[in-house]
Amino acid sequence: MKDIMRKELLNQVEKIMQQYCEGCFLHKYLKKEHGRRYAHQFCISQCTVGENLKEYGEKLTSYDIKKG
Repeated sequence: MKDIMRKELLNQVEKIMQQYCEGCFLHKYLKKEHGRRYAHQFCISQCTVGENLKEYGEKLTSYDIKKG
């Protein structure tokens, strides 16, 4: 059951990234102007989509910890 939930979470993350992150103009701009690390940090800490992805990551981590 947990593997099914984990796969579903991964599928949701993939959908979100395809819908919002691929081709993101802001990420491309920040990467060009400030570098890859800056753009990545912005996505993680300030972008609402990135914050949502972090929540999924925390859920996945909790599944892996409980499983292991």
